[in-house]
Formats: sequence, structure tokens, C-alpha cells
Amino acid sequence: MEWLQQQLQTYLPLISENNLIQASLIFLFAAIASKIARAIIERIHVHAAGRTANPLDDHLFAILQRPVGVSILLIGTYLALLKSQLIVDQMPLVESVLVTIAVFYWLRCVLDGARFSLRLLSGDESRLKVVQSHTLPLFENVAVIIIYGAAIYFIFVAWDIDVSAWIASAGILGLALSFAAKDTLANLFAGVFILADTPYKIGDFIVLDSGERGKVTHIGIRSTRILTRNDVEVTIPNAIMGNTKIINETAGPSSKYRIRVQIGVAYGSDIPKVRAALLKAASSIETVEADPAARVRFRTFGDSSLNFELLCWVAEPVLRGQVSDLLNEEVYNEFNRQGIEIPFPQRDVNLRQIPPKE
Repeated sequence: MEWLQQQLQTYLPLISENNLIQASLIFLFAAIASKIARAIIERIHVHAAGRTANPLDDHLFAILQRPVGVSILLIGTYLALLKSQLIVDQMPLVESVLVTIAVFYWLRCVLDGARFSLRLLSGDESRLKVVQSHTLPLFENVAVIIIYGAAIYFIFVAWDIDVSAWIASAGILGLALSFAAKDTLANLFAGVFILADTPYKIGDFIVLDSGERGKVTHIGIRSTRILTRNDVEVTIPNAIMGNTKIINETAGPSSKYRIRVQIGVAYGSDIPKVRAALLKAASSIETVEADPAARVRFRTFGDSSLNFELLCWVAEPVLRGQVSDLLNEEVYNEFNRQGIEIPFPQRDVNLRQIPPKE
């Protein structure tokens, strides 16, 4: 601003010595510069729109035109009034008013740009996963509070209002609120980290330390909801979800889920025949995946049986209960057809007669 005043004091006297004429020229130059600046931004806007597919730069250039043009015009108005020397004593008041007007124009511009940017991010989860449709209102409200706080600060500075007491009061109030709502804040921050880290997502089947297993139906800022196989919805605070071990049955390179069926056969059974019977039982069920192929493992020698385990895959975890039921039934029927014995624990009890005492 000082450099600009020096330039005006150097060149304006070459045109006229009259202060009012010089003030009129300053205002005229400011109005022309405002129009030129808006035209330049418009040209850049048109040029950028043809070279990029991102709507963000187009929108930013569009909303920048008015605050830039108004700011140049307000600077010209201030310099013109200063040069006219008509209201020298009122210039601090004029400066405060003009700065306040500029702050309001820039406030509207920044708010518009922030909201547009957040909505653009919420529509493309590959850019910033934490900003999603259901978290968008939170981030919009945080952005509005920060932007309004900055605008109020600049207005206070323009009017020479001491903001140190206000800042101290806000700090004490924030500290009191943080203690009063520590559980809510813990859930909120945990929700943000869950959305950013994505240990699970909507549609995943998860198992918690406490034993709950179900499909994730909602991930919010405060809580996560899962729907169990009994169609019971369980709501869990995010602070708990952030501090517990979670088994995500859907995560990994594939959404397929492996089912284990343990079965024991009698000692003396033909092991290759048992393997073939188990694989045949698995292949007869349509919901069992052909790739990866089912396999059989001979695990241990039990007290009364040779213990085998049938391993096969289903398309998604939700099929676990249904396919386990079908596999158990088909294995039992196949063993009966092939005469493979399924033993059960037996105990021999020997009774001895104790001779009577003489």
C-alpha cells in the first residue's frame, strides 16, 4: 500500500495539482483495474476449463472474480478519499469500514470454495476416504466455524479491538467443553480415524473380541452398526471399535470365505476312501466354490477316531452357516453310502465283586 501511494504521489502531479481531480483519477483507475482483473480471471477460467476435467479449478476461478474486483475497487476508494483530504480525521473509520466490506466478500468466496471442495471430495472416495457423504456435514460445519472465526478475527483487527481476551476465553471454554464431552469427543476422533484407516467398510463381515459377528451396515462419526445373523442390529461406540481387535472376514485379496468341517472316522478306515468321500460331498454342493478347490487334511489321532478336516470356500461369509449345514448333512449321507464308520466315545466299565468281610 505504501509503495502504491508513493507511485501515485510521483506521477499524479504530472497530470493535475488539484487533489479532487487526482482523487477522481485514482478512483477511475481503480475501477478500470477492477474490470481488467476480472477479465483476466475470466480468460484464465476459460483457458483452464478447456485443458482440465477437474471442476474445482473452474469453480474457484468463477468465485474469485467478484472478491478480487471488489478488493481493488475498495483499495482505490481508500486512496482516492485519502488523496482528496476531505475527511482526513475520519480515515481510520473509513479504513475499518472498507476492510470489513472486503472481509465479507472474501468470507463468502472462501465458504463457497470450501463447501464445493468438500462436496467434490465426498463424491470421490479415492481422493480422501475420510470425507464421505455421511461425514460431509461434520467437515462442512468445522470448515464454517474455522472460516467464520478467521473472518471475525480480521474484523476485530480492522476495528482495533483487542482479541487476546477473547482468545483466552475461547481457550478456557474449549477446555471445559472437552472435559464435559470427553466420551463424545473420543467417539468422534475414533470415527474419523476409522473412516481414514478403513479397517472395515460397509458390507464387511466382522467379528469382535466380545463375540459379536455381523455385517457392517453403518459407519458414523459416533458409532458403528452391525447386523447379526439373527437380524439384530448392534450399535457399538467408535471409541470401543478403535480399541478392540476386529476380525474382518471379508477383507483380503478376495471376499471368499473358507469353511472348516471337522469329522472323525473309526480306526481301521481306508484313508484314501475317506478323502474321496469328503471331496465328493463338497463337490455336490452348488454354493461351494470350485476355485480354490476343496481339500482334506488328516489332522490328528484321536482317542476314538482318526480326525480329518474338510476345507472349502464359499463366495461370501454370509453363506457360512448355510453351507456348513449342507456339508454336515452331505458328509454324513456319503459316509453311510460308502460304509465309513463315524465312531463315538465308548467306555468299558468292569464291575468286580468285592468279597464280604469275615
